[in-house]
Amino acid sequence: MSHRLETKAIRTQMERSQFLEHSTPLHLTSSFVFEDAEEMRAAFAEEKQRNIYSRFTNPNTSEFIEKVVDMEGAEDGVSFATGMGAVFGTFAALLDSNDHIVSARSVFGSTHTLFTKFLPKWNIHTSYFEVNQVDKIEQLIQPNTKILYAETPTNPGVDVLDLSYLGKIAKKHNLILVIDNCFATPYLQQPIKFGAELVIHSATKLIDGQGRVLGGVTVGSKELIREIYLFARNTGSALSPFNAWILSKSMETLPVRVDRHCETALKIATFLENHPKVNWVRYPFLKSHPQYNLAKEQMLQGGSIIAFEVSGGLEAGRTFFDNIKMLSLSSNLGDSRTIVTHPASTTHSKLSQEDREAVGITDGMVRLSIGLEHSQDIEDDLSQALNTI
Repeated sequence: MSHRLETKAIRTQMERSQFLEHSTPLHLTSSFVFEDAEEMRAAFAEEKQRNIYSRFTNPNTSEFIEKVVDMEGAEDGVSFATGMGAVFGTFAALLDSNDHIVSARSVFGSTHTLFTKFLPKWNIHTSYFEVNQVDKIEQLIQPNTKILYAETPTNPGVDVLDLSYLGKIAKKHNLILVIDNCFATPYLQQPIKFGAELVIHSATKLIDGQGRVLGGVTVGSKELIREIYLFARNTGSALSPFNAWILSKSMETLPVRVDRHCETALKIATFLENHPKVNWVRYPFLKSHPQYNLAKEQMLQGGSIIAFEVSGGLEAGRTFFDNIKMLSLSSNLGDSRTIVTHPASTTHSKLSQEDREAVGITDGMVRLSIGLEHSQDIEDDLSQALNTI
């Protein structure tokens, strides 16, 4: 029987033990025992699928991975200790020295640092395309290009890239299309339907949804995941069983939580768009968003992230932040608590001002991660802080 996504998030479970527990228990163990020498040999030879050591697999990590795989429509997956662990592990496993990446310029600050500071140590280089100039991607492809990479919606500007177009380019040039789907979650968007071979999530964000644990996951084709799994297994970037248990339980409420996030986010984006102290607002399901029609085509709803710019520049922005009372000033996102972030001085501060400006990160930009509080309380706090400018 084929179940719908919301059901998969709840009913995908490991087999029950002899205790017939309704909810999957924690498996807090570093290793697993064997009945005899032959079973142990067969397990290590991979002739028999079973848990050996929690750096390799664990019932809790396996359940979490299986849920993401099912919801994304993937074949297999591998989990990591953090979202950036998933990003690095994916690239490190698949790329060799002298390989080349073509990436959207609008990426998370740590991903940009990975591309510009660390991967070049192994002679792996990246060429960037602007999110509004995807027609120029083919000009950047070189004989040694191996991966086409993008976030959509992007962090922090919530630009939306055409997944179908990226999928066609990747197929035409025999590239691996890798999509960071963190902002949308598997509930709002499934990039594999549009041609992606691999999808990455920082599970720390909306998948956990309550700001408790770190985690990452990459899902996709069985062939590519095999290489990423071997890299993760041998380099020690394992997700802890406890965090995997938390994340798997969190996924049971992902659809209902994200529905509320999106409903409130649209209300707040509309409020901000009409506020005299706000220069502009970016939210995928606002009709003023440059890729509104595209967002409606490939996303179920607009997500929980809003970008906007306060009028008055850096000083006005500081005044706004200093007068926030209820909302959280933090660098995280996807929490049950609404979070206000200043990307230029936090998440993207390692970028040069020129690089920030190239992706639309102005000194006055605010990234707003909408939580689960009452929408009027969120609006009231934003309103009183904006009115102090």
